[in-house]
Amino acid sequence: MPSALPLGDPAPADGLLPASAVREAASRPFGVYLHVPFCRVRCGYCDFNTYTATELRGVSQSDYASHAQRETRFAAAALERSGIASRPVSTVFFGGGTPTMLPASDLAGMLGSVRDAWGLAPGAEVTTEANPDSVDAAYLQTLAAAGFTRVSFGMQSAVPHVLATLERTHDPERVPLVVEWARAAGLQVSLDLIYGTPGESLADWSLSLESAIACDPDHLSAYSLIVETGTKLARQIKSGAVALPDEDLQADMYELADARLAEAGYGWYEVSNWAKDEAHRSRHNLSYWQGHDWWGVGPGAHSHVGGVRWWNVKHPAAYAGRVLADESPAAGRETLDAETQRVERVLLTTRIRDGLPIAELTPAGRAAVAGLIADELVDAKAALRGSVRLTLRGRLLADAVVRRLLADA
Repeated sequence: MPSALPLGDPAPADGLLPASAVREAASRPFGVYLHVPFCRVRCGYCDFNTYTATELRGVSQSDYASHAQRETRFAAAALERSGIASRPVSTVFFGGGTPTMLPASDLAGMLGSVRDAWGLAPGAEVTTEANPDSVDAAYLQTLAAAGFTRVSFGMQSAVPHVLATLERTHDPERVPLVVEWARAAGLQVSLDLIYGTPGESLADWSLSLESAIACDPDHLSAYSLIVETGTKLARQIKSGAVALPDEDLQADMYELADARLAEAGYGWYEVSNWAKDEAHRSRHNLSYWQGHDWWGVGPGAHSHVGGVRWWNVKHPAAYAGRVLADESPAAGRETLDAETQRVERVLLTTRIRDGLPIAELTPAGRAAVAGLIADELVDAKAALRGSVRLTLRGRLLADAVVRRLLADA
């Protein structure tokens, strides 16, 4: 089942933000995330806030787009009442779940509500996630006509037995076809891969990489499989039915991915993400790592504006009840103090190729950089230019690097 929401302070029903969130808001980029919490089946490794048809209990999937549009209108009004002037949206991201389980017209309507509420900045990036078996050529053309610019396909693997372990239902041979359809519609394409699935060999992973590269996407993400507590996969591992992912093998897989993607012309820009060039990086995901503002629409969606973070109630029925009553669907929120924001900036910015300015570290953090260079975890030339940039070895040990940079925190 989906993971639990974090603890926090009560969130006001009117959605108003404190004065601290208003300061310098005009200078901060603004994005919108729209969560579509529906899946045809629940994959055994997934703990995202998603629901199959039998789990909806008293709410209809067909009504969801109108509920999301109501929250979007509520969001615009709440920001205005809080004293934050309207900012055009730089990035929009539809995630899930499987957003493309909804009709293309529903996604177009949800995007239209964002456009009506705030406007889209020139060149705005608009992305939806999709499963390869959830779209056809006409669907993708409808999205492009509505203003979508990117689609991110959940490929995960090209190897049938790996997909079966992950309980993914698509035919891997369909991936090149949907990529072709997306390109024909004028959409940029990203492919998502997962490595380290129990039973997956290095040869299996190599085949998946080669298959993904052969599709010539603009962007690739490769995430190591994480066994989340409470998932079916976690229970299978606990019972001994499935082996625990091998961390050493996962490290070998990451190194292979980085080498093959570099050979194919893709550069890493975040620990798990590669793009053909800067123009094809996921600007929406970068906005999270860079601490920008975003409003998260939908059940369980998280938001962040000016150091205030909040999260919505999880179940679609509870969510619908809130938005239909013109109340904030937020279940709780927290206001981040300066030290928490500093720690989070080190944690997130270190993962990006552009690097973390050394000047932002404490004296103890700055002193730790020399040791990190000696251990070949941080690039020496970048450090001389004033930033912490992870080496390949550093990317594999990113959490350890951050702990050393924050040792005095």
